[in-house]
Amino acid sequence: MDALEGRFFLAFIALMEEKSFSRAAERLGYVQSTVTTHIQQLERIVGQKLVHRYPRGIELTEAGKVFSKYAYQYVHLIQSLDEHIHELAEPSGTIRIRTQESFFLTRMLPFIQEYTSQRPNVNLRIEHGTHQEILKGVLDYELDFGIVPENPNRHELLFNPILEETIVFAASQTITQNVKKFGAHILNHQLFISNGTSCLYHTSAIDVLKQAGITVKDALELPSLEMIKQYVGCGKGYALIPEIAIRKELQTGELQILSFAPKMTFTHGLITHKNREHSVTCKGFQAAFMDFYHR
Repeated sequence: MDALEGRFFLAFIALMEEKSFSRAAERLGYVQSTVTTHIQQLERIVGQKLVHRYPRGIELTEAGKVFSKYAYQYVHLIQSLDEHIHELAEPSGTIRIRTQESFFLTRMLPFIQEYTSQRPNVNLRIEHGTHQEILKGVLDYELDFGIVPENPNRHELLFNPILEETIVFAASQTITQNVKKFGAHILNHQLFISNGTSCLYHTSAIDVLKQAGITVKDALELPSLEMIKQYVGCGKGYALIPEIAIRKELQTGELQILSFAPKMTFTHGLITHKNREHSVTCKGFQAAFMDFYHR
């Protein structure tokens, strides 16, 4: 323990990857004799020959192959320690998040403004996706966090509830009045508009409509919440939308809530892979995020 030094591990890894003393020295900014000395000292310390030297380059011995695994872990540990110590002084780095567009537009902007103003060195990479795309990104370790409208109940994931979201069926004034006058069955002949079948709101809407005796015969998939609102506002159909997303339209009368079905609620939450080792910055982000929505 006392004899091993970090520069020995770096020299070993460079030699192993470059397969040449001269290229390893060039990579590290050393003269070749320095790399040779480091490897010799390392072999003396561990008491095993680590590399075979050939005119065409080097190959690892069996002891070298075993040692390589620990060399990488050692260097990774030191790098992680350096990053964590640096983050304690000033949070920095990139945090990758995926959420539904509707949540981002209606719920997340105030938090982002507050968070980024206090932590200018943290880069938030936020993208939108469907419920399944968010789950896949977190499960595949592509994302640090995901925000989903309900608990996925997956043993690999940790779910931290954020807030309850009320979802309503909305339509233009004309369609809403016709539903009140003739009944919800007239929706059998109306266009149902959503983000598509991969959207959790879409599948939930189909179930509720079926219970009300309504069959979706014609559906339109639109990529954004704003497009859905504009299309529904023109009297071209109806949609299931977060109530907060149409507050302005409800006040102006451009959109109205269809009352044939009760309001639905979803519990949004922050998810992460339970086996993912988060940096200090990521842990700080999670704490700030949860605190913001639980004030």
